[in-house]
Amino acid sequence: MAYQTTFERYEIKYLLTPQQKELLLRAMQGRMQLDQFGRSTIRNIYYDTDTFRLIRRSLEKPAYKEKLRIRSYQRVQPNDPVFVELKKKFQSVVYKRRLVLPEEQAMTSFRTGAELPVQSQIANEIEYFRAYYRTLHPTVFLSYEREAFYALDGSDFRITFDENILYRCRNFSLGSPIYGTPLLTGDQTLMEIKTSGGMPLWMTHALTKYGIFPTSFSKYGAAYQNMLDTQYSGGLLYA
Repeated sequence: MAYQTTFERYEIKYLLTPQQKELLLRAMQGRMQLDQFGRSTIRNIYYDTDTFRLIRRSLEKPAYKEKLRIRSYQRVQPNDPVFVELKKKFQSVVYKRRLVLPEEQAMTSFRTGAELPVQSQIANEIEYFRAYYRTLHPTVFLSYEREAFYALDGSDFRITFDENILYRCRNFSLGSPIYGTPLLTGDQTLMEIKTSGGMPLWMTHALTKYGIFPTSFSKYGAAYQNMLDTQYSGGLLYA
């Protein structure tokens, strides 16, 4: 079992208060629908070099940046599917290359350095990425609870709400329990608008009406900065 998908779209982020989220949910009624997964817990393992080259580069806000992660949408067993994702961003456009493999095959490849057990263009891109950065290893486990909505008009316009965003620097297993250090205050929600085209007029009006503005927020970036703060304050980077 292995297949691949690609995405090319804009992703715009917003930090919401509970009141702002409720107002937007009302504005979305009749226009958007919660997807089949309802509220799900997403698990991610981010890979970086010994010097955290990828995230340090990303935080400099260059025109082009990239990252590599393995993601699951549930607590997995060895034969369950996981997503090996190469995510690139160039001048505000996000390009995602996604390869789906059984968890055991994906993790064995990344743990041993063996080639991915599939031949495809996306697999070749991932292998090139791994060879280029050489010292890639798991650096952050990041999880969050997500509600994903799709547009009822048939467009690719999507909205996600992420809450309880947690990170840790150990136990890099997609089958492990959820725990870690929070990245947001308890009542905040990270909303992402995802679209390959323009934003619907009704959404533009709602954002303006409720005083909701875009923000620059990277989950992995926030985790890395928290890790540095912990290190500088006398803690351990990999605690």
